[in-house]
Amino acid sequence: MLTLECPYCGVKAEETELTPGYEAHLKRFGPGSSDDDFESYMFARKNPKGVHFERWRHAYGCGKWFLAARCTVTLEVFGTYPAQLGEPPADIIAKITAKRPGWEGYK
Repeated sequence: MLTLECPYCGVKAEETELTPGYEAHLKRFGPGSSDDDFESYMFARKNPKGVHFERWRHAYGCGKWFLAARCTVTLEVFGTYPAQLGEPPADIIAKITAKRPGWEGYK
C-alpha cells in the first residue's frame, strides 16, 4: 500500500486516507488562451513509467493539498512537499538522481 507523509501535519497516511489530485506542476491555461493550449491543459496528462510528481489531499487528516514525488512502477516515495512550491525541492531531486542516475530530470 502507498504511504505518504503529509508535509503539513507530519502524519504518515496510507492511500485510503488520501485523495489523489493527479499530475502536479501543470501549466494552467484559461480565458484568452488558444484552443490547443486549453485542450492540452484540460485533457493531456503525462502517464510515465517511473518518476512522477503528483497532487494529493490529506482527506481524513488536515485536509490540505500537498505534492509527492514517487515511482509509478515500484511505488517508492522520494518525498512530499507543500503544494505552494512551484517546483520540487532540491533535496527530493537529489534523492531521485541518487537512485536513478539516468533520470531525465524534472519537467
